Amino acid sequence: MIIPATGTKKAAANIFSNPQHAQFLAAAASATSIPKLHGVPEVIVAGRANVGKSSLLNAVLGRKDLLRTSKKPGHTKTLNFYQVGKAPGKVVLVDAPGYGGRGRPEWGELFDHYIDNRKELRRIFILFNGRHGLNEVDAMMLRSLDERVQASAGLKFTLQAIITKADAIPDGGLASSITQMRKDIAEAAPTCLDPIVTSTAKYPYIGVDAVRNAIIQACQR
Repeated sequence: MIIPATGTKKAAANIFSNPQHAQFLAAAASATSIPKLHGVPEVIVAGRANVGKSSLLNAVLGRKDLLRTSKKPGHTKTLNFYQVGKAPGKVVLVDAPGYGGRGRPEWGELFDHYIDNRKELRRIFILFNGRHGLNEVDAMMLRSLDERVQASAGLKFTLQAIITKADAIPDGGLASSITQMRKDIAEAAPTCLDPIVTSTAKYPYIGVDAVRNAIIQACQR
């Protein structure tokens, strides 16, 4: 199923218009348990543990607690699949376990299997905490994903960064922090699309509509 290119913003506004259409579909703890769905285009969202992934995805889906949030890093332990739009859905959003110091090797293996084999995958979104910037593990992830994008000339899936928790960047340092992160992302992954800056600490949120638009844009091809 391909979303008609009727204008990305218009299509996104329509698909995300009813938060109650967003539903949990399945969880996969191993490659053999990855569900067969309806051929709906998919995007996967990855990031370091405690990067604010669940909070951002709840905001994107228009729900407060569809994805469980936790102050304890490493809460997500499976690939979790969520329907976006009226059943059977227009897009499937996949929430990946966090990587980094609290990540487990089997989570990385599951993530790699998914992105290497899932024909419905259209884009990988990778999240970075605006306050902390990128570390070497982030750069390694970006380089690995960039190699995969280059190998398929971007025909299999694309890659885009999202900067979270922009509200937590110290006063006066937002512009310089974002500029440095853009530079670091581009150096590690030349194919990575320009990052979206977000904050969901308080309403009105920052960047949520831009994330929705990017999801639909990815799934229109």
